[in-house]
Amino acid sequence: MSLKNQPDPQNADKLYETERLIIRPMSVEDGAFILDLYNRPEFIKYIGDRNLKTVSDAENYIRNRFLPQFEKLGFGNYLIITKEGHQKIGGVGIFEREGLDIVDIGFSLLDEFTGKGYAYEAALKVKSIGMNDFGLQKISAITTKDNFSSQKLIEKLGLRFQKFVHIPDDPEELMYYETG
Repeated sequence: MSLKNQPDPQNADKLYETERLIIRPMSVEDGAFILDLYNRPEFIKYIGDRNLKTVSDAENYIRNRFLPQFEKLGFGNYLIITKEGHQKIGGVGIFEREGLDIVDIGFSLLDEFTGKGYAYEAALKVKSIGMNDFGLQKISAITTKDNFSSQKLIEKLGLRFQKFVHIPDDPEELMYYETG
């Protein structure tokens, strides 16, 4: 993976905006939100159980999983916040994932905010950040065979289904998409 811009510590605090959203890097202070999001039935069903049981578990997950990628690559997992009401509603990011050669875009929202176009709006912005600000040539996405809303969103982002894949420590066969 070649990056146009090398990691910049200033990106760790960078805010991005869309018409309705503020998108900023996840921080340890988002532990309570991550604990809630990652323990929702939809998250566990489609993304997996991260075994986060306490706010401290979630803070350590952010510290050990999200922050090192920002330090290494300059991008990673972002918090999605509504401009109206400043509600934390989900996460979106570009991830270096074991078993995939190309960084992968992922997203998850609290149930009460799905179906409103927020995930697409946030993912489109993060895809643009990855490709335009960081010079990524390609972005991939993976999803389960039964997650039809994610498949639709991934295709709306311009990624096309390529093949079925397995990633380490996940027995489920996943659908793999890539930008053109």
